[in-house]
Amino acid sequence: AKTLLVKTLSGALGWDFKRIQFTPDMMPSDITGTEILQTDSDTGKRIMQYVKGPIFANLVLADEINRAPPKTQAALLEAMQEYTVTSSGHSYTLEQPFMVVATQNPIEHEGTYPLPEAQLDRFMMRVPIGYPSRDKELEMLDTHADHSTFDDLEPVLHAQDVIDMAAVARRVHVAPVVKSYLVDIAEASRNDPELLLGASPRATLYLQRAARTHAAANRRDYVSPDDVKAILQPVLNHRLILLPEAQMRGVSIEGVISGIAAGVPVPGTRANV
Repeated sequence: AKTLLVKTLSGALGWDFKRIQFTPDMMPSDITGTEILQTDSDTGKRIMQYVKGPIFANLVLADEINRAPPKTQAALLEAMQEYTVTSSGHSYTLEQPFMVVATQNPIEHEGTYPLPEAQLDRFMMRVPIGYPSRDKELEMLDTHADHSTFDDLEPVLHAQDVIDMAAVARRVHVAPVVKSYLVDIAEASRNDPELLLGASPRATLYLQRAARTHAAANRRDYVSPDDVKAILQPVLNHRLILLPEAQMRGVSIEGVISGIAAGVPVPGTRANV
């Protein structure tokens, strides 16, 4: 269902879509591309020509990303941060919009590799997908009984529409007190006694971006503290690392984030007089 969800998103957006099935024997060049020896059609000379890998798409699905070793996972770092791919000293710019969605199966650990912290930090959010409700599962039996509903999809947006919406979200106002609130949350995570690793500066940036998007989706041109609280869990839960002692006591990342949200003073709060 995770793969189908990403394919459905791509179909609804009308984006160029590529799926990369991560495996233990995959090499970085299988993602970014490589140079191969070819014959020039005009001169007949043998030349090295760069063949682009599947990373060159609007929406890239890294399927079961934790099945590839860290060296291969790291092939995504430059693309996700700088929207470029470098090969043999040449830099190639990725077409916008560009998004990487990765899936993991949490119940199979044999033959998997942990994602490096630098890799995790480049993903804006992690969204756990649980079981559907009873009503939704009954609906699924009806809608997928005789054919895949993916074949019925038609694009409702285009790439330029998404670029324009992102520009609108970037114009959403973030007051100085709300920015201070974001930094206070990040600093609280870094000082939390249950955590080995707190939120990075990149996490603070992603909190602001996600809060702006949440506000825009709710038809507001300003960010409120409620927007920040609404996106704390998905933005932070894959970035924070518990101390071993906390893990042994059964402390959860979700609980720590909830505690941070409750402990950091909200801007504008005041006692009733």
